[in-house]
Formats: sequence, C-alpha cells, structure tokens
Amino acid sequence: MSFDAARLANAATAALRAYDPGHDLPALRRLHGAALAELGSNENPLGPSPLALAAARDSLAEAFRYPDPKGAALKRAIAGHLGVAASRIALGNGSHELLMLIGQCFAEAGGSIVHSQYGFAVFPIAAAVAGARAIGVPALPADHPHMPYGHDLPAIAAAVEAGTRIVFLANPNNPTGGWFDDDTLDALLERVPASTLVVVDEAYQEFVDGAGPRSALRLIDRHPNLIVTRTFSKAYALAGLRVGYLIADPGVVEVIERLRESFNVNGPALAAAEAALGDAGHLRRVRDWTLAERAWLAGELSVRGYRVLPSQTNFLLIDLGEDAAALEAALFARAVIVRPMGGYGLPHTLRISVGSREENLRLLAALPS
Repeated sequence: MSFDAARLANAATAALRAYDPGHDLPALRRLHGAALAELGSNENPLGPSPLALAAARDSLAEAFRYPDPKGAALKRAIAGHLGVAASRIALGNGSHELLMLIGQCFAEAGGSIVHSQYGFAVFPIAAAVAGARAIGVPALPADHPHMPYGHDLPAIAAAVEAGTRIVFLANPNNPTGGWFDDDTLDALLERVPASTLVVVDEAYQEFVDGAGPRSALRLIDRHPNLIVTRTFSKAYALAGLRVGYLIADPGVVEVIERLRESFNVNGPALAAAEAALGDAGHLRRVRDWTLAERAWLAGELSVRGYRVLPSQTNFLLIDLGEDAAALEAALFARAVIVRPMGGYGLPHTLRISVGSREENLRLLAALPS
C-alpha cells in the first residue's frame, strides 16, 4: 500500500488548504523585468527607509550569531514610538504569525472565534488550526451607503457565544479597504465579555487619513482583553524581512511567549525595523505620497466607469458587478498583476495596490476602452 501522509494529518490540519500565493511572481519578474506592474500584494513601491536598509546590511556582519530571542531593542523602540510599556509587546514573523499564535494560544476545540465575512483570510485559518469553530458574520450589504461589504460590528457582538474565545477584526480591512468608526468599536468592546479577546488588526493604520478611524490603542488600558496587531510590511516596506508586532495586556503577551519560537524574527529584520521607526521623515513621505496617489488612482478608475470602494489602505477594491476573471486575465496578458478576490467570496471584484505612477499608468492603459 502506498504511503499517504494526508491520512496522518490531524483533524484540524486535514480541513485546511495550503496558502495560494496567486501567480508565480519571481518567474514573472524574470520574464518581464521592469515591464511588470505588480499591483496584487499591497506593497509599498517607495521602498524602505535608507536607514533601515543600512541597518540590515550592517547586521549581516553578525549573521553567524543568533538574533536576540527577545527582540529587546526593537521592543523598546516600538514602546517609545507608541507610548506603551515594552511588556505589552510581542514580536512576530509578520503579523500573520501573531494572528496564528493568538488562535493557537487561546482558541480551543469545542469553542468558537467570530470574524466578519470578507475579513482577512488568516482569521478562520487561526480558528481551524485550534480546532475551533469559525463564525463568519455577514458583512454590510454591497449597496450600503457608507461602507459596502464592511464589518457589521453590532452583528459581530451579537454572534459572540459563551464559548467564543476570540473576535477577529481588521481596521482598515483587507481586502475591502473599508473601516469602522470609533464609536462602533467602543460599543463592541463594552458589549463583549472580558473572557473573549478582541483582536484588531491594524496592518494599514499608517495609511488612514483624517476621515478614517483612530487606532484601537487608545482603548488598550480600559480593555485588557483587547489586542492590536501591526506590521512593518506595508508602510515601512519591509515585507521581505517579515516583522510584525502586537500590543496587549502583559498577561496576554506572557501566554503568547510560551508558544512563540525563540528566534522568530531574524537579525537583519530586527535591525531594519528599529531603524525604520527612527526615520519619521521617510514614513511621512510614504504616507503623503500614498494618500495622494490613492486619490488620483481612484479618480482615474472612477471616470472610466469602475465602481471604486472607499479605502483607507494602500489599495483599492473595484466592484465590476460581474465575474472579474476576464478582466484579471486581460490585465495579466499585458503584464499587469492585480488580485482577484474570488477566494474571499467576492468574485466580482479585483484588489489593486497603489503602485508607482508608472505602474498605475500601465494599469490604466491596459484596461479595456
């Protein structure tokens, strides 16, 4: 009888599918070179701070050493940047790892986690790994006047059960680009029991403009069951180095540290992230440029007849009202990569990163006239 490893997988893993990264981007880069417009991964085309690149290069002289298992210097830098105690911070190999760790540490078989429909794909995966039941709460309708496909926070709060250990939220949200306001979050936190952790993923917080939501960090002292996750992959443009962090009650951090791998963030990543926090000017330039380019690109798409959803991120979601596969294929044929959202249950939409002006112009030129 042939060996079948899949039959040996535990029940939680057997129900999972491997992450689908979409197109083979390294192969496409070799094929198209600079002619490729990569608008599918929400990357920052301005790149990292020069200080971060220099720090990463310098750290390579110590590559034969293990990195600091505690990431103490980076924690101190984050603590100073945000005005929180270092004991409230845990570091991850991207915020993705931390979201998974939260599920592994706090969800359990027989219990549940609650998340919004069209929320970040990692949320139900984190539940499945723990054998917990994922309760996906229907999102706001497509024709909602302010936030189409947005999180319905009152409905999410109502879905919390006695056995719900975690509520996962994203603000702003990937892949819709939308957000929820401060009052709505305040009301949810007052309603959810203290025995249920509320996780607010703020991967795109640096791109929020004046009309968008404030960070949930303002509520961290009042609600010890609140966890905020962030990343250096987006605004800080360190996606290739994989650094994320969370801010939570010190007791929550202590539990997560029991399962976190000792050297989960490598030396160059620790050095680059610390230096990036020290370059406020670069972050300000990234933010200002992204907000201006986002508005310009949204306007250009709108005048071409596309429905562009509101966004507080570095990407836009366009709603075609019909299957988007043909348009995605047509763009791909012209070396323009965007992200189809069928995997999120939104097959009529495409997610388009705010690229460089050159990439954005190639996108517009590739659209059917």
